[in-house]
Amino acid sequence: MPPALRELPAEPSAPAPSAPVEGRPAYQKFAVRVAASRIDGQGAFADEPIPPRLKIGEIRGESISVAEARIRATRHERIMIVELSERKAIDFSRSSDPMRYTNHSCRPNARLVIRNGRVEFYALRAIATGEELTVDYGETHHEGRLACRCGAPGCRGAL
Repeated sequence: MPPALRELPAEPSAPAPSAPVEGRPAYQKFAVRVAASRIDGQGAFADEPIPPRLKIGEIRGESISVAEARIRATRHERIMIVELSERKAIDFSRSSDPMRYTNHSCRPNARLVIRNGRVEFYALRAIATGEELTVDYGETHHEGRLACRCGAPGCRGAL
């Protein structure tokens, strides 16, 4: 399993983020905004400090078969699909969740976790307000043909 998809241990006992904010879904635990990214297109940015190891939020989308996901992946330059199992995938291309804009980095500050059929994001370390949220997507549908633009030291160079 790629490193980005390994399960994290249960969330540690830590102060919970502030109470749900009006206009923000309950599963979005911290404020995240979408803005232009130096990595690629749009990105998801912390709009408040995020402590390490806590859940940042989730993305929700259309449940589809893996076969359909692979067909869609060939039709679009920007792929917003996560395979949950050998048979089920989620397409986030029409989602309004800001976490769908989380870009790849070879040195990420967050981790994507598939848990109970949901795609969740957890902070790997403390994340400052204004910092772009990134994950290591590991193996992708691009099969190493898409140049990585993360600019991190030790970047693998491709996705």
